[in-house]
Amino acid sequence: MSSPVAHFGTYDVFLSFRGEDTRNAFTDHLYEALVQAGLRTFRDNDEIDRGEELKPEIDRAIKESRASVVVLSENYATSTWCLEELWLILEQRKKCNHYVLPVFYHVDPSDVRKQSEPFKIKVNTSPRWTNDNVNRWKAALTKVADLTGLVLSGNDVYNSNREESWDYSSSVNHGPETQLLKDIVDIIYNKLDCKQVYLPSNLIGMETRDKEINFWLKQSDAEFLAICGMGGSGKTTLARYIVYSNSQNFESVSIVEDIGSRCKEPHDLLQLQEKLFRDISGGKRRKIPSVSQGTIKIEEVLQVKKALIVLDDIVEPSQLVALLGSSYINKQSKIIITTRENNIGKWFESKPWRCQECQMKLLDENESLQLLSQHAFGSKCLMEGYEEHAKQVLQYCEGNPLALEVLGSLLAEDSSILFWKSTLSLLGRDIDSGIKRVLIRSYNSLPHDSNKQLFLHIACFFVGKDKDYVVKILEPDYSAVSGIKTLTNRCLLSLSLNNKLMMHPLLQEMGRTIVHQESPKDPAKRSRVWRNKDSYDVLRKGKGSETLEGLALDMKMLTEEKMNHSLTSLDLKTDSLKKMDHLKVLQLNFVHLTGSYENVSEDLRWLCWIGFHKRIIPPNLLMESLVAIDMSSSNLEAFNPPIVLPLLQILNLKDSHNLLLIDNIFRLPKLETLILGNCKSLVHVCETIGGLTSLVLLDITGCKRLRKKVNLLAETNATTSGGGITEQPSFFLPRSVQRLFLKDCNLKNNCSFPLSFSFQPLLQYLNLCNNLFEFLPDYSHLKNLRVLDLSLCSRLKSLLCLPNTLAELYTYYCKSLERITFQSPRFTLQEFGYQGCINLNEIEGFIKLIPIATLKGTDLGHMKWLKEYQDHEVRLVGDDELTIGRSWQVQMLYEFNIRSTSLPHIEDPNMRPEYISKSSSLSFEVPFPPKNKTLKGLDVTFRYKISGNECVWFAKISTTNDVDFIYNPKVFGDPGFDEVGVWLSYWPIGNILNAGDKVNVCIDVISGLEVYECGASFVYINDGLRYETPENDMEGVENLGNLSDFRLSSGSYYLCRRDFFELMEVGRLPRGWFRNIIGDMVDHTEVRGWSNIGRPKKLNPSFTELKYVSCIIHGPESEQHVITLFIDQQITRYHHLQKG
Repeated sequence: MSSPVAHFGTYDVFLSFRGEDTRNAFTDHLYEALVQAGLRTFRDNDEIDRGEELKPEIDRAIKESRASVVVLSENYATSTWCLEELWLILEQRKKCNHYVLPVFYHVDPSDVRKQSEPFKIKVNTSPRWTNDNVNRWKAALTKVADLTGLVLSGNDVYNSNREESWDYSSSVNHGPETQLLKDIVDIIYNKLDCKQVYLPSNLIGMETRDKEINFWLKQSDAEFLAICGMGGSGKTTLARYIVYSNSQNFESVSIVEDIGSRCKEPHDLLQLQEKLFRDISGGKRRKIPSVSQGTIKIEEVLQVKKALIVLDDIVEPSQLVALLGSSYINKQSKIIITTRENNIGKWFESKPWRCQECQMKLLDENESLQLLSQHAFGSKCLMEGYEEHAKQVLQYCEGNPLALEVLGSLLAEDSSILFWKSTLSLLGRDIDSGIKRVLIRSYNSLPHDSNKQLFLHIACFFVGKDKDYVVKILEPDYSAVSGIKTLTNRCLLSLSLNNKLMMHPLLQEMGRTIVHQESPKDPAKRSRVWRNKDSYDVLRKGKGSETLEGLALDMKMLTEEKMNHSLTSLDLKTDSLKKMDHLKVLQLNFVHLTGSYENVSEDLRWLCWIGFHKRIIPPNLLMESLVAIDMSSSNLEAFNPPIVLPLLQILNLKDSHNLLLIDNIFRLPKLETLILGNCKSLVHVCETIGGLTSLVLLDITGCKRLRKKVNLLAETNATTSGGGITEQPSFFLPRSVQRLFLKDCNLKNNCSFPLSFSFQPLLQYLNLCNNLFEFLPDYSHLKNLRVLDLSLCSRLKSLLCLPNTLAELYTYYCKSLERITFQSPRFTLQEFGYQGCINLNEIEGFIKLIPIATLKGTDLGHMKWLKEYQDHEVRLVGDDELTIGRSWQVQMLYEFNIRSTSLPHIEDPNMRPEYISKSSSLSFEVPFPPKNKTLKGLDVTFRYKISGNECVWFAKISTTNDVDFIYNPKVFGDPGFDEVGVWLSYWPIGNILNAGDKVNVCIDVISGLEVYECGASFVYINDGLRYETPENDMEGVENLGNLSDFRLSSGSYYLCRRDFFELMEVGRLPRGWFRNIIGDMVDHTEVRGWSNIGRPKKLNPSFTELKYVSCIIHGPESEQHVITLFIDQQITRYHHLQKG
């Protein structure tokens, strides 16, 4: 591409300089400044004879750098080494848009251009100063002098090209060299565009595929570009390249990947919609009530935003409509679709959009060689001696990037020629052409037959399933723990962020082809049958065989597939299973079998029978080897295992609406996961569940009839032994439970179900969503509790003394919730969801947000005059979760022991500051306090107007006594269009202000705000009242408290609870915002990921697993998705009620 970001390398910057002039001074400082800015910088530190030949690593470093800074000093042209570096740098600039910045360090650019002293060079007797070399070097000096650069001359820094300019500021507080260093770093940083660092280092061939794309981006009227092609051909990679190379030209950017594999059910689109909406609307996290409402929200944003969007792996047009709607899209927006469909043009025939199609081209020979080398040797350069072998590989792969990556990774295991010859000798023997041959060879290279069998099982039955779930099922027969690791290392398998097993469609197709070829004409003789038609025919004809190890049939899907063709019979015979003696995996969704079940294989590990039609488990069903049973949505009325099932670990009976009782559960001694969600008729679970020592996950969501008799084993025993015998419960919570789902059980404080969980000390995840209690007991004894979800508990009023071990708390739409406190006052939650808690006034250690009307005058201290304006209204903005739906009455925010409020434009003598400025900053000295008074703090105020959609600003206080606070309040007031607002704040920092200190107050605006005036006043208290302040009076607060988690390495306190880099990455904030606020002394990585608790914390691995707490349940999506759907339904219902 024409953009410099089309070149990727090991380094960002190469430094060329004359060591004797600048090595230990300017260049050394420049190197440190570049590194501090996060730029990977190469400099040669060797003190060597510059008459020697250029070292190979210098040549390689120039080629592997994206930019060069050439420091032209007085003796630069006396070194053949420097001159040769310069020539190579300019050659690299011609070849691949390598950016070059010349720095004229106390030399005149015209002397460089004309080769005047000290840049006069000529041929001499030295072997390096030949006529050819001198001519090349002269041309290089002339060329570099014509480039736009920076000049340091005396005390001045200026641009060497007066016709071109950059936006870099000069500062009277810096010397000229300091300013020059800052300007160099700014220019390089902006030219390279830090978004590009997220691109993989092994991108090959993108430059040659940009002509058609550039036309579409810059000239075509089509809003859509459809990149079509076979799997593994690089469609997604090309789409990412387009985004990262052009993102600076758009207001917002979004990449939504793997849509086809992530959209199995209609509700799966919700997560994708939320990501897309968050990206294009500016990084704000908002819940989307439903797919239809999500479509409307996205449509509205797309009409006004200039967005660049990638929708990866679109399978059907309905997904496109759900994500984008079908109405007008801003003409400046561009949307890229990747798909394996070649007839995508038909999708747009009835839409108001236009689409340009682009067929993905495979790699040519040179590009293929680079990609192979990257994966085989870790470099784009092929090692000597491998030319013929590499040629053989290229012929074998035929330009398919996936095939090159897979085979290159295989060859990387041993770089010896002998290993390459041995591996490549297998290529081309009775194998089909192209990608298929490569994938099969990768499969054949697996070290153990169990690895191959594991790969085939996953390809046929378990792609998209949770890894831990699959491991439990397949470990006994295929050593799945180590086998999955082997498959992952060989690029035959990958893991998604939520622990799902993912396989490229080509690899999956290859695996299934291997199985198909076992018996192309007779499915019954294969090892696995997964196609519904084949499975149906095998069962209908009773043609099973001993070779079958896995079979899957979904009658609902088959019925849909055969809509125009009637099926011979919907009732199948169990006799058809008679010959399948080695069957290990059996999936029979909505299948009716008649006959005796004694013929089912005794080797069965996984029985997935969704919609099981019988009322009880057949007594003659052989179940001793089962590891997992999934009979969700069944017609079971009772589950009573007839014998001990020694290996069963997972039992899923969710949505079995007729299920009344579960008996003899002690016969499942190894049970780890029990799913009973939405078993609405369930009234009894055998009390022996309390003796299960391995049960870690229990889901009784929606079991409202069961909860009336549920109890805790230990508490019941204690009551019984004490003589006061209550009604004997039929269900006990075992001590071993770690993850407990009690959502939608109508639990109340006065019901028989105890909410204390006193005898579940291992509890880590607790879901009590949509229940009716008003408060919860003390949970300080739950030392292992990490996640607590109380969303939609509409009657919940307070949460007191929550354990500080808690890492995640969700209280979405707890509309009565007013107060949350913790064991210790320090706020430690890493994730906290509180949208819809419109009456939430206090979160201990976090914030208070209280209407002034509810505060007493004594609570307000010296700001008690605000009571006069308590009925005024100002809409709060900032944290949407906190502000949406909240009263507009003037409110007081308490945060970091700073209190602040926002008012409409009013004139009041109490608001007249002691020090005032008509700009956004002011400075003053701390005076000696008046007699008999003590300095308590500082009032800071400013007047402003809102000027944009994204308002980001910081209030800063710094002194000559090393006091430095940078504060971004959680909320503040929006006075309305073209109206003036006032922000008032009190900072209790009197204890760290000394008489004579110079104080600087500044309102630093990043975007969306115009400051018209700022002011400050000192706050004193009479000495006699120091110990008589009311409890809630902020004059009684001595300081800002413990802010260690918010302290930067520079010593400044960054009092912010938001990661503004999210906004920057979607183009909503300028790239230099961080440096403007913090300065150059702190690296941007220090506050990237900043959150409610300050600097990002490294999560405990065991806690990280709780993010997808119920993924081990086969079939349904993660519990969080289920919660999201439920919450969304409630929100939709709530809005309908409001409208009605």
